[in-house]
Amino acid sequence: MPRRQPLVIGHRGAPGYRPEHSRSSYDLALALGVDAVEPDIVFTADGVIVVRHENEIGTTTDVADRPEFADRRTTKTIDGAELTGWFTEDFTWDELATLRCRERLPQLRASSASFDGEQAPLRLRDVLDLVRQASLDQGREIGVVLEIKHATYFTGLGYDVAGAVAAELRDAGWADGQLPLYIESFEQSVLDAVRAQGVRGTYVYLLESAGRPYDLVATHGHRALTYREQAEPAGLDVLAGQVDGISVDKRMILAPDKLGRATGPASVVADAHDRGLRVFTWTCRPENAFLVGQFRRGRVKAGFGDYEAEWRIIADAGIDGVFVDHPDLGVTFFRPGRPARPAGSSRNAATPAGRSRRIG
Repeated sequence: MPRRQPLVIGHRGAPGYRPEHSRSSYDLALALGVDAVEPDIVFTADGVIVVRHENEIGTTTDVADRPEFADRRTTKTIDGAELTGWFTEDFTWDELATLRCRERLPQLRASSASFDGEQAPLRLRDVLDLVRQASLDQGREIGVVLEIKHATYFTGLGYDVAGAVAAELRDAGWADGQLPLYIESFEQSVLDAVRAQGVRGTYVYLLESAGRPYDLVATHGHRALTYREQAEPAGLDVLAGQVDGISVDKRMILAPDKLGRATGPASVVADAHDRGLRVFTWTCRPENAFLVGQFRRGRVKAGFGDYEAEWRIIADAGIDGVFVDHPDLGVTFFRPGRPARPAGSSRNAATPAGRSRRIG
């Protein structure tokens, strides 16, 4: 049954204000009152599960400026796409921990980029422990929405992806349902594998607005179903017996026409609800660069457009969870009457205008 108010999920923490997946990004998201945070996970050479948006880390760390790692730059094919850079699986955790986080979109988020170079990457265990402690400190349940990245790729390298994730969750006390846990991926096969390990949680299948899931491509080639086909009623009929929910690109709800005008809300949310599936959407951002054309204001990509008008269409669709980059804006808009929590006066729980302390 749809929530009256959707879960507000800190997408990689609070990346509208701090470099994504950094300690200060998570600290800020938790201080501002999100219902959950979303760590993306990949692996190191020695099997440590680390929190990065992608396994390529050239744009989110200072690795390109580190001469000792210059020879690690290489070209790989990840999920069918050729990519050049530095990859987590070519570093041990001890090596990766010497790097420092950077803002991925410095031209759009210059304020966040001012925090570059201050904090090391995190392990999954770090984030799990941080959220558990925040739940205790704030006296409320805070969840984790764990996204498993490139499962087929890492399996092909010899990693036991599902087994490692289950073991980490179990060791951290997150596998038995004590706190809200959502496990998501663009590849359904890894969701099935983690569930088979006995991890209690809500399993959510991510759907892009275009393309095909790579695990199906690896098995069926060009005959693989597209994400669009899986989001159709017939596809949802199949998913309803296999996952607990779906998480869709917001464009699948907004349904913009060729002129950039939203025609939604589209029926995908109602169709999924009719089949007992929860529906999340990603990602609600206020900057013009990320808004459907009709809601942009001015020509500055980093400027805020009429994001509330776009978000209203999404809210009216009846979604169950929404990923946001600016937690204060997300909490204020999607939870009317429940304002964002004050972030406190300490430097470690800095407000968007302040700076958190350096963490070595």
